[in-house]
Amino acid sequence: MPIYEVNINEFSNDDYKLIGIHTTLYEYKLAYLLNKHLHIRFSRENNDLDFVQKSRKSSYSVYKYTDTKLCRDWFLISNTFKSTLEVESIGLFNQSESIRYLIPEKKKVDFLLKLEGDFDYKSTLEAIELINKIPQIITSYKIELNTLKSKDFLIF
Repeated sequence: MPIYEVNINEFSNDDYKLIGIHTTLYEYKLAYLLNKHLHIRFSRENNDLDFVQKSRKSSYSVYKYTDTKLCRDWFLISNTFKSTLEVESIGLFNQSESIRYLIPEKKKVDFLLKLEGDFDYKSTLEAIELINKIPQIITSYKIELNTLKSKDFLIF
C-alpha cells in the first residue's frame, strides 16, 4: 500500500508582496490618499480580520481594491489594535489601554499593504515610490516575507 506525504509548504500562500507603511493617519484617511495618489479605489471590506487570543479579541480593519484588467488585488490592513480595559483601582485612572499587533515582529509598522497577483519587482518599487511621495506618510518599504514568523495571519 503506498504512503502519501503532504508537504505543508504546498499550502503556503507566499505569492504576494508586502509593504510596510509608517504614518500617523487614520485608516480611512490613508485609504483616501492612496486612492488619490496611486489611482486605485480602496473600499472598506465588510469583515475585519478578527482574532481571539487568551480570551481577548482583536480586530484589524481591511480595505480592498481589485484591478480586474491587470489581475491584481490590493489590501490595506491595519497592523495595530487598541483596546481599553477596565481595571479595579482606587485612584483616579481606572482604565488601561493595551495595543496588539497583527504582525508582532513589525511593531513600528502602522499599516500593511498586501499586493496579490501580477506584481513584479518594478511595479512594487513604483508603488513604494508613489507612497513615499505622499507628505503625510513617514516612510514605506518592502517587507521580506521570509523574515516574518507570523505571516500566516495575512492569509485570507
